[in-house]
Amino acid sequence: MIDVKDLVVSYGTATALDHLTLTVGRGEMVALLGPNGAGKSTLANTLAGLLKPTSGTVRSDGRVALIPEGRQLFPDLSVADNLALGGWRSGQRDPSLVYDLLPRLAELAGRRAGVLSGGEQQMVAFGRAMMSRPDVLVVDELSLGLAPTVTADLAAHLTALNSEQGLTVLLIEQNARLAFELCRRAYVLESGRLVTEGECAVLADDPRVASAYLGGAIT
Repeated sequence: MIDVKDLVVSYGTATALDHLTLTVGRGEMVALLGPNGAGKSTLANTLAGLLKPTSGTVRSDGRVALIPEGRQLFPDLSVADNLALGGWRSGQRDPSLVYDLLPRLAELAGRRAGVLSGGEQQMVAFGRAMMSRPDVLVVDELSLGLAPTVTADLAAHLTALNSEQGLTVLLIEQNARLAFELCRRAYVLESGRLVTEGECAVLADDPRVASAYLGGAIT
């Protein structure tokens, strides 16, 4: 569903992604790990079409939706209006399927997004992405700034969508424990380069992977 080959993305003279190659198969749930500044969000934005590659190729089979880092909601709009914006490309403005998935959003539909808690805002971002009826969901930092119970609830929804509906997921995370619980395999980035990849069960025992989340170099 996602096929990235020899991808280079630059900001002026700075290279954010340096000849990156990775794949995510149909129905897979794959993690992308790495410390701050590794290039994870650059990849997410490139997959979503928000950034253009300097070179290399990015291909996706189906509609891609992004849950961006930091939610990036419209704070003065209602929850319902934020969701409706997510359905712009698909032409789907009826949020009933999202409300079935996340019933709390139906209760919050008339409230401004900017007054919600962090967990509620992440739920809106989740629902907004699902409004596009995606085939591939790119999740950029699901757990960022959230309480463990909120993260666990969102993770359960994500797992259900993957296992029951076959939604393909690329989970971009710094929380290695969460990523390894949810995904079968993972890639690890540092400074825009792929430094290791493999089955999560194997990577979990690799001390080099742990160092990435402490901001150290993988050697």
